[in-house]
Amino acid sequence: MKKSIFSLFIVVALASCNDLDLEPAGTITKQQFFQTDADALAALNGVYQALTYSEGEQALYGRNLYFLTDMGSDYAAAGSSASNYHVQSISRLAIEASNDRVALAWKQIYNGINRANIAIDNIPGITGGDPALRERLVNEAKFIRALLYFNVVRLWGDAPLVLHEAEELKNEALKVGRTSQEEIYAQIIRDLSDAQALPATYAATDAGRPTGGAAKALLADVYLTRKEWGKARETAQDLVTHAALYGYQLEEEFGDLFTKPDKKNGPEHVFSIQFENGQSGATGNTGNTLATVSYFGTVPIEPADIPASDEIGYSRFVDNGTILDTRRDVSYVKQRVTGVDASGQPVVYTFPRALFIKYVSDLAKPYTQRAGDPVNFPLIRYSEVLLILAEALNEENNGPTAAAYEAINQVRRRAFGQLPYTSPAAKPGVDLGGLSREAFRKAIQDERLFEFVQEGKRWFDLVRWGILVEEVSKVEFKSAVSEKNYLYPIPQEQRDLNPEGLWQNPGY
Repeated sequence: MKKSIFSLFIVVALASCNDLDLEPAGTITKQQFFQTDADALAALNGVYQALTYSEGEQALYGRNLYFLTDMGSDYAAAGSSASNYHVQSISRLAIEASNDRVALAWKQIYNGINRANIAIDNIPGITGGDPALRERLVNEAKFIRALLYFNVVRLWGDAPLVLHEAEELKNEALKVGRTSQEEIYAQIIRDLSDAQALPATYAATDAGRPTGGAAKALLADVYLTRKEWGKARETAQDLVTHAALYGYQLEEEFGDLFTKPDKKNGPEHVFSIQFENGQSGATGNTGNTLATVSYFGTVPIEPADIPASDEIGYSRFVDNGTILDTRRDVSYVKQRVTGVDASGQPVVYTFPRALFIKYVSDLAKPYTQRAGDPVNFPLIRYSEVLLILAEALNEENNGPTAAAYEAINQVRRRAFGQLPYTSPAAKPGVDLGGLSREAFRKAIQDERLFEFVQEGKRWFDLVRWGILVEEVSKVEFKSAVSEKNYLYPIPQEQRDLNPEGLWQNPGY
């Protein structure tokens, strides 16, 4: 009997499930495993695990994707504690095909895709039990597959489109060449269209699973990326119109979104990557490690993940003494009170540069004890749906409409502490108005920079707007940036397996 790739997946992804009676690797087949609804649920857990766990490495959404999506942009950089040469290379935009972080992201993403494929192919074959549950689980897997392929097509362009598990471990069966971006996007849209049938909400026991609203929000982002303004506007507007159906609204306090366990999966979280307490494990390299590597406290050691400069991040936030963009002090810290002196006056420590603190739940807690904090990674928030709507309306109508202003101003009102909203006169300078198409586009670009610090958006945004080289080249030590950086290289180790089918992106 041929050994199935699925047997390897079962051992790696599901060995911790106590209710499964697993046979040794090499003897478990798909037919033997997919027997009950409990098996289907366990398979979906394995799909989600591909996002949050990577043995001995940074998890995909724990930190590894951050290297490409934030550190490879203008506002984030590698600090002196980032000892990996490949991380430093991404920070400088001096990226080669041999970069091990790029290679790891490729493997992690396609591992997740393979797990989703297995679930999608095999769950429908289970009989008895609850067919509605199994249909829901398949659509959850389609959501994850669409999310991962959305990463693939933006990071690498044309890429392998694999929709089923390889039936055998033979070189020819595993040599899949690059598929056009159009075909990949068509599959993403099909998967997300199916996933819109997911429930609008879940009971507390299933909180954190993708909903039909999450599928719609991700689809709006797909259309925005493709510059299909009308479809992006229509999809985002439908979510805003029916926000109550999905339970969506902005949190009144921006800081409540990131470090408070009782606010996890709250009304602004359209879909978040779920991390639990202690998930980082013994190695400290799995789970969400962004808090651990971003803020060391007042020790004279530079963290591994740092802002590229105060000018691009911290100092750009509005603070005129009477009106402050509250997102600044949630995302960054420049000064910290460390005690009081003999006269009772506060002792203030000023950092050489502002540091990231968005995911730090307790500034006084030593960074060595923060690896297991149960901090989720927000993939899509309702504020992004509003900004997608505003951007699409501006581009579709050759200038901002009243609805576009209302969408962006909702985000700004929360940022400036004006929720619940009273009137524009309450805090002058918050609501935007009277802007040209170009000025409104710039306002959207600024708003997304302020809103999504360390949320994996910036590189994608700069590429989508076509201003990556322009903006990144403003950072002196990132001067190696060039047009080639609009895509990442196909990992050399993958090309070595299939050099003809996996041709290299230009410039690498």
